[in-house]
Amino acid sequence: MQFTELPLNKSILKAIAEARFQRPTLVQEKTIPLVLAKKNVIVAAQTGTGKTAAFALPIINLLFDKQDAEKGAKTIKALVVTPTRELAIQILENFKSYSTYSNLRTTAVFGGVSLEPQKEILAKGIDILIATPGRLIDLQIQGNIDLSAIEIFVLDEADLMLDMGFINDVKKIEQLTPKKKQTLLFSATIPEKIDKLAKSVIKNAVKIEINPKETTAKNIGQLLYYLPKKNKTDLCLHLLRNTIHGKIIIFRRTKFGVDKLEQTLLKNDYKATSIHGDKSQSIRNKAIEDFKNKTATILIATDVAARGIDITNVDAVINFDMPNVPETYVHRIGRTGRAGKSGIAFSFCSPDENIYIKNIEALLEKFIKVIEDHPYPINKPKHKKKQPNTISKHKKSRKSEASKKKKKRWY
Repeated sequence: MQFTELPLNKSILKAIAEARFQRPTLVQEKTIPLVLAKKNVIVAAQTGTGKTAAFALPIINLLFDKQDAEKGAKTIKALVVTPTRELAIQILENFKSYSTYSNLRTTAVFGGVSLEPQKEILAKGIDILIATPGRLIDLQIQGNIDLSAIEIFVLDEADLMLDMGFINDVKKIEQLTPKKKQTLLFSATIPEKIDKLAKSVIKNAVKIEINPKETTAKNIGQLLYYLPKKNKTDLCLHLLRNTIHGKIIIFRRTKFGVDKLEQTLLKNDYKATSIHGDKSQSIRNKAIEDFKNKTATILIATDVAARGIDITNVDAVINFDMPNVPETYVHRIGRTGRAGKSGIAFSFCSPDENIYIKNIEALLEKFIKVIEDHPYPINKPKHKKKQPNTISKHKKSRKSEASKKKKKRWY
């Protein structure tokens, strides 16, 4: 399917063409027609699958004919709530790009920066607002935001909002919007608490699920290294010297780990920078900008800080610490191999992380290629001959056998 086959305004299609997009992704192909039909939608798909355009394009299209309808000041008609400042900025850039040939006004409000400039922009009137929960509530309490005219309400990266403790704020915000509105929820996964939230704020929703293994790009090579935890930094330096080149994102589990690795790489004359939650917004923005323009060629990040950031032409991803959530692995490696280009993901697994690998391979329903020829080898755990997705069945069978034995002891 081509974008031209979707019922989008010609001005929007022109903006899409100038952005050099021709074919919608799977999530866009499934979601856009439903949003244009004014359906409530719940979408479960990994970050990096094109979810922003999946709601931005139809929202612009739905508001296109209303952009000059008001004689007075513009009122906020679409609200996008997103968990992080980086995501808010990125979504704003997308909306501005796709609405180039319209008079729609879009802005983003988020914490970590001064309130006053945001108040001034809001006072002039806008059509589309992107906001982080805390800053949105602050501005509403101060009387700078009126949500009574909202027609479209979007919850973006809902599972991350849950992880960051924003769910109660989201419920408060939803109650400030009209009961009659179109609601869209996007999330990488739908855990139980998100499912409950969706049921409480969205009625008669159409559900779209994109299987994680379908979003793991075929043009991303995946390599796995088993090694002692103490040798991870040494292996990282070895690979950077001999194997991995170009723009690289390295994922670590903790903020301390990010800072420690950054200092090590800088001491070894690598152009490295980093982002995590304890850094100020200005420092995080500069780090991302430096990485985008290649002033820095290595970006070290925690998962929360890097969630949803769209950086093009990333050559490789290093999972320095393995994620304990399988879907996070899919999200991480999806930072490379974008827009049809090839990429490669290197994963370092110490013995205490073996279970994470098993769970990831069960999700992907395939084994990741193991590289044994490296300076810090360790005996890899033996894989069963059966496919990874049968692991849970084996566990169930073992439990049932154990329960039978217990029952026998009672008689």
